[in-house]
Amino acid sequence: MSNPGIIRPENSDVIIVAGEASGDLHGAHLVRAMHEINPDLCFYGVGGEKMKAAGVSLIAHSSEMAVMGLVEVVPKLGFIMKVKRELKKIIRQSRPALLILIDYPGFNLSLAKFARKNGIKVFYYISPKVWAWRKKRIYTLEKCVDRMALILPFEEQVYETVHLDARFVGNPLLDTVKRQYTRTEALEMLGLKEGMKTVALLPGSRKGEVTRLLPEMLSMAETLKDRISDIQFVLPLADTLSYDFVHGFTRRCGVDVKIVEGNVYDAVGISDIAVVASGTATLETALLGVPMIIVYRVSPLTYYIGRMVVNVEHIGLVNLIAGKTIIPELIQGDANSEKMADMVYDILDSAPRMDEMKRDLRAVGEMLGVPGASGRAARMACEMI
Repeated sequence: MSNPGIIRPENSDVIIVAGEASGDLHGAHLVRAMHEINPDLCFYGVGGEKMKAAGVSLIAHSSEMAVMGLVEVVPKLGFIMKVKRELKKIIRQSRPALLILIDYPGFNLSLAKFARKNGIKVFYYISPKVWAWRKKRIYTLEKCVDRMALILPFEEQVYETVHLDARFVGNPLLDTVKRQYTRTEALEMLGLKEGMKTVALLPGSRKGEVTRLLPEMLSMAETLKDRISDIQFVLPLADTLSYDFVHGFTRRCGVDVKIVEGNVYDAVGISDIAVVASGTATLETALLGVPMIIVYRVSPLTYYIGRMVVNVEHIGLVNLIAGKTIIPELIQGDANSEKMADMVYDILDSAPRMDEMKRDLRAVGEMLGVPGASGRAARMACEMI
C-alpha cells in the first residue's frame, strides 16, 4: 500500500545511468533508498545486476558499457552511441521526472546537456574526477546539473568555486563493506586453510583490466609460492565477469588460485594482503583493514595521453584521500610480476609495516564520513521530484 503522506508526481518515471560496476552497486542502494521515501517511483536506464535486482528496468547492461582508457573504448563505441541515442529518445518523448547520473562522465555529461536543453532536472551522484583531469568539466556540470551528491571528503571544496548545489553525503561503501562470517567460518566456506599466508588477487571488474593485470598477478603468485611455502591465493570474482573467463587464466597457472563467487568481502577480509587494481576496490579493501598494493595498467597510448592531462600525485583513491602515500602503487610498466612479488614479500615479512598500513587504513575510513550516505543522497534526489 502506498504511503498516503506522499504526493504522487504527475510523472513518477526516473532514468538512472551507471556505466560501471561500482556505479551499479551505489545505484542499487540509491534506488532502494528512494523507494523507501517514495514507493511510486519507477526506475529505468543503464546498470547491472544489482540495479536490476533493486527494481530498475534495464535498457542496457553496464557490463557492456564499462571500458577503461581512450583506446579501449573504440571496439564498444558503436554500442555505446546506440544506447546514448535511445536514452535521449526516451528523455525527449517520456519526459521523466528526474535524470540520475552516476559517475561515467564521458557518457553522462552528454545526457546532462541534453536533459537541461529539454527541461529535465538532473541529479548527479558521485562526481566526475574533475580534481584529477579535464578540470574545465566543472563548468559544464555547473550549467547542466541541478544538484550533486559527493562521496569523497575533499570534493566539496572543489565545487566551492562554482555555483552548484554539491554536498558531501559520506561514502556509501561504509554501509555495504562488511564481513558476514568469522575468520574460521569464512576459511571453511571458501575452502582455504588456517595458518597460511593468504593473498587476495583483485584484477578489476572489466575484461580489459583483467587481461592486462591477471597474468602478471598469477606469475607473481608462482614466484611467491617459491619463496613462501605456506601461502595460498584467493580471487574474489567481480559480478561483471564470468567464472569461465577468469578461470581461463588461472587454470594455466602453476599455483592453485581459489576463485570465489559471492562473499567477496569475506574473501578479502580474511586475507593478509591484497593486490588490487586501482579503483573502488581499493577503498573496499581499505575499509576491511587489509594491507595492499595498488596496480594500474592501460594501453601505452592511453597512458601517454593520460600523463599529459592528469594532475594528481597518486593513482589510488586510498592515497588520494589520505593525502599521502600509505599504500604502494605500481603503475604501467612497473606493474609486473617481479615487482609485485618483491613488494608483497617485503610487506608480509614486516609486522611493523603491516601494522602501520592498518592504522593508516583505519584513518582513511574515518575520513569517509558516517554510514547512511545512500539515504542522504536519496533525500536530495527525491526533493527534486
